[in-house]
Amino acid sequence: MTKNQFLTVKKILDEKSIFYNNPAFIENDPIQIPHRFNRKQDVEIASFLTATIAWGNRKSIIQNANRMLEYMDNQPYEFIQNFTETDTKHWKKAIHRTFFADDLRYFCLALQRLYTNHNSLETYFVPKENETNLFTAIERFRKHFFSLEHEARTEKHLSNPAKKSSCKRLHMMLRWLVRKDSQGVDFGIWNHIPMHKLSCPLDIHSGNTARKLGIVTRNSNDRKTVEELDAFLRNCNPIDPAAYDFALFGMSVENTVDFTLK
Repeated sequence: MTKNQFLTVKKILDEKSIFYNNPAFIENDPIQIPHRFNRKQDVEIASFLTATIAWGNRKSIIQNANRMLEYMDNQPYEFIQNFTETDTKHWKKAIHRTFFADDLRYFCLALQRLYTNHNSLETYFVPKENETNLFTAIERFRKHFFSLEHEARTEKHLSNPAKKSSCKRLHMMLRWLVRKDSQGVDFGIWNHIPMHKLSCPLDIHSGNTARKLGIVTRNSNDRKTVEELDAFLRNCNPIDPAAYDFALFGMSVENTVDFTLK
């Protein structure tokens, strides 16, 4: 990509990020679920559980995330602290697609253990100084999370960077909780993870947008493609590269990408 091409793409990303990053975004996005809460731990748990089922139709994601929080009497932190097996008796088997009540049961047990050791989930995601992104921190979090006895199938609901996953849903959650957002969409309640180490959530839609803009060249939406995307976006905005998630996602949803590099 030439310098002029880079500047053209950067201008598009800057303009679209500003356009889509506004409070109106919350209304139709799963981020509306954690926005119902004020206490830090409630926001964390609501964000984590909502992000866990954030694949497929957005209306279904929001509906099913609401149901999970209803199971918790809309007091997720208090519920997790006092969780017992008897709390699952009235849960329906299906939560969201292949995420079942047994998976949610384990997630509650694991969260209970994590909060016993620390008062915030942030502690488990803090990167080491030499780590340029959060993939290795996600690996460490997974090890803590799955340290209790569990069914192997439950592990598929928490992406594994060691298996080259893009970790789209966890990166989305991290954006929500870490990014300081003057527009009030992202929460920015975690203060020990640098914004510049955030990665944009990568799925088929944002990936296709990035390819149309010439930002990435790889065809698969995996960890290496995220790292390729990181390199470009951090060159555009070294402080807040994840802000461009609004541009990539917004353009893909609205199908407004009409650009060819020359």
